[in-house]
Amino acid sequence: MYLETIYILSQKSDTVRRIDVSKYMGYAKPSVTRGISLLVEKGLVTVDESGNLSLTKKGEKDAAQIYERHTVLTKMFVNLGVDEKTAADDACRIEHYISDKTFNAIKKHMKEYE
Repeated sequence: MYLETIYILSQKSDTVRRIDVSKYMGYAKPSVTRGISLLVEKGLVTVDESGNLSLTKKGEKDAAQIYERHTVLTKMFVNLGVDEKTAADDACRIEHYISDKTFNAIKKHMKEYE
């Protein structure tokens, strides 16, 4: 979720800091610091000397994929009659576990009804 949050925030602002992630997610700053450290170790995020967070190429690719899954699944659930908050919460849980094959089928199905 940290990766997706950094992606979303970076679309809205030139700089993203740990405090921005903390506020957006409603998480304590130490939790965010730990999560960001893990992303740095995996080569998905960099932190500059001012504390600004940036996605690496791989981080941006992964985050964009997660975000696409989130938005498509949320839209699908809303179209089925689920309220926006529940749809977004459920999409957030599912987006990390759904196979590419199933997601691509859902995406194709959703495009047919646009």
